[in-house]
Amino acid sequence: MSDTLVVNEVFHSIQGEGTRTGLPCVFVRLTGCHLRCGYCDTEYAFHEGTRRSVDDLVAAVVGYDCLLVEITGGEPLLQPGVHALMKHLCDAGHAVMLETSGACDVSACDPRVIRIMDLKTPGSGECGRTDWANLQHIGPQDEVKFVLCDRADYQWACDVVQSHRLRLRGIPVLFSPVHAMSPGKALPGAESLDPQALVAWVLEDGLDVRVQLQLHKFIWDPMARGV
Repeated sequence: MSDTLVVNEVFHSIQGEGTRTGLPCVFVRLTGCHLRCGYCDTEYAFHEGTRRSVDDLVAAVVGYDCLLVEITGGEPLLQPGVHALMKHLCDAGHAVMLETSGACDVSACDPRVIRIMDLKTPGSGECGRTDWANLQHIGPQDEVKFVLCDRADYQWACDVVQSHRLRLRGIPVLFSPVHAMSPGKALPGAESLDPQALVAWVLEDGLDVRVQLQLHKFIWDPMARGV
């Protein structure tokens, strides 16, 4: 049903990650994901959701009077209707970002959409699901993010950046350590990475990448929804 989508939540907050960190943003979180990353902090989006029309979602987003929008999940590209939603939002004058795992084809996305590709590292447990052809469809308007669990993930990400010439192609690259959850709320099977260690590696290797922390997890409870 390309005119409807199963939606987990729609909310107005600030962008917590990426090159637009700190900016007001409307988030549309779609239901469903075919990956099971060990550090996933949005497992509630795997199954919880309500079916809504594209027109209803566009009206909801427009009602916030905020021109920056992120479509996230889950994995939003699993639902064909996401393309109509993104097109209509772009037509309405919004800057639309799509957060995707890189495991689904991004070539059909409206060219106005900013694709944020969260490439899965070996530490995620889902590295083998990446569709590497996707890296040929992105450009300087997009972003590539690596969530890193340990030094092995860091080295793997460095190799991907170099072998696919991401920085030479002008594509922003983001290195993000797995966030340490508050006591008693650690994610099962997930190890956090010390941000100081990540910064030290990046500086030592002279990498042209952006180290980022998840701003929203410092402002609110790391497991809070709707922020």
